[in-house]
Amino acid sequence: MPSVIATCAPDGTPNVAYLSQVHYVNERQVSLSFQFFNTTRKNILVNPRATVAVLDPATAAAYRLHLEYLHTETEGPLFESMKAKLAGIASHTGMSKVFRLQGSDLYRVLSVERVHGDTLDGAAPRPSVLPELRICLTTISRCTDLASLFDETLRGLEQHFRIGHSMLLIHEGARQRLYTVATRGYAELGVGSEIGVGEGVIGVAARERTPIRIGYTAPEYLYGRTTRAGFAQSNAGEALETEIPFPGLADSGSQLAIPITLGMQLLGVLYVESPQETRFTYEDEDALVVLAGQLAFAIELLSHATEQHEQAKEPAPAATVKSGGAPVTVRHFAVDHSVFIGDEYLIKGVAGAIVWKLLQDYIDGGRSDFTNRELRLDPALRLPDITDNLEARLILLQRRLAARCPFIAIEKTGRGRFRLNVERPLRLSQVPAH
Repeated sequence: MPSVIATCAPDGTPNVAYLSQVHYVNERQVSLSFQFFNTTRKNILVNPRATVAVLDPATAAAYRLHLEYLHTETEGPLFESMKAKLAGIASHTGMSKVFRLQGSDLYRVLSVERVHGDTLDGAAPRPSVLPELRICLTTISRCTDLASLFDETLRGLEQHFRIGHSMLLIHEGARQRLYTVATRGYAELGVGSEIGVGEGVIGVAARERTPIRIGYTAPEYLYGRTTRAGFAQSNAGEALETEIPFPGLADSGSQLAIPITLGMQLLGVLYVESPQETRFTYEDEDALVVLAGQLAFAIELLSHATEQHEQAKEPAPAATVKSGGAPVTVRHFAVDHSVFIGDEYLIKGVAGAIVWKLLQDYIDGGRSDFTNRELRLDPALRLPDITDNLEARLILLQRRLAARCPFIAIEKTGRGRFRLNVERPLRLSQVPAH
């Protein structure tokens, strides 16, 4: 529901225009989005009074804000927050070059006037989210590995916050992409699906390191269009045939993307959505920002614990696995490390390079037990530095194999150790880069 602003020229000529954003700052100030050098802008600079009409989206109650222009901010937290939200909307509507914030115009609220008219009954007040937040924080603090941390976080959102659709994405710095490691509530698992930093609500929240909350339905928010366009325009030459469908509601009424950061380092994004419009409140946003902060510390702690402190004891004896049936061809495309099991696409990128190395060692040397550290130190893999989470990639690979290839599995055998279990004869085929 766009708001409306009325301004006046020095000669008394009125002007009325629509606004993209009326941003609450505090009980005495609001900030309006400045996007164009238009009549409204010219009027405000010489006559700093404005009236803005806003609607309560839950009750349709109308209000007039009588405002006085103070100044324009072109940097800082207020500007970045408004820019990120506007960019998130624009990226889904194909208006990124038009919907570009030039500044955040800060106004003093002189008075608020209620406009008489019929309204709807408002929703009953929701209870405080603090008890639910406390339970979730306690639960994730007890997790001892990344896989359980990812799953318990999303389970807690559903059980305690009653958020039925959520996903967690990890940042891959080398390619500036986010890959999905856990989802909840979707028909398609979507593990391994990717979205670029800067694409859509999720990607823009990651790029700007600020939460983005959208409270209404828009047909342009369909994930397939955004994700597929991102692949098609990629300079990396990634084929659409290797695209894992991105999970998401076809008719999402509310969206909230929270970046997971540690200092200035982007670790990933926590994303929730609902078919209900205006489902997520300011309180929900604040609670999930706190949750994401704790999640960042937990990811960093568990990642380093796994990478640097492998158990000294020998791995558990391998179970006897009978490898039978017709041989299955596994193809590896060196150009992007895409891996196919028969004709079924599995994974690509760093995770693809890892699974190809494991399968080669299994076939050529009869190996089935591996450590994170040896993968990290293997010069042939050329893995990114330790901040690009290897353990998260192994979780992704483990879950993709479980979903797409039941006769190949990765089994954890200790901290920083895992085993490759193969139940069918394999035939490896390497397709060199041209």
